[in-house]
Amino acid sequence: MLQQDYLTLAVYPLVIIGFSVFVLALAWVLRAKPPKTPLKQSAYECGVPTRGETWVRFRVAYYLYALVFVVFDVEIIFLYPWAVALKRLGLFAYIEAIIFILILLVALGYAWKEGALEWK
Repeated sequence: MLQQDYLTLAVYPLVIIGFSVFVLALAWVLRAKPPKTPLKQSAYECGVPTRGETWVRFRVAYYLYALVFVVFDVEIIFLYPWAVALKRLGLFAYIEAIIFILILLVALGYAWKEGALEWK
């Protein structure tokens, strides 16, 4: 019985490596092939050729808006299960959630004070 356990343990990494190689090979076979004509390799922008520089730098403020959105979106994900189970969790969980929301409000106030929410 002990040798069979070791055999299973030895075969497991081989199966993992084999499956990984199979998936990578399948992805390589089914990948999109690069276009062969120059027209298909050109950039498409509404049918109009670009004038000037095509790489435009975006303002950092856009990234700040996105980060603030993601942070508060994740916080809502944390609050939803708490709200669903509020009656079962009791007063202690309610106080914890209030503290959590207060921390979020402090973070929002800081972001607002620093001007991260101003559209310029």
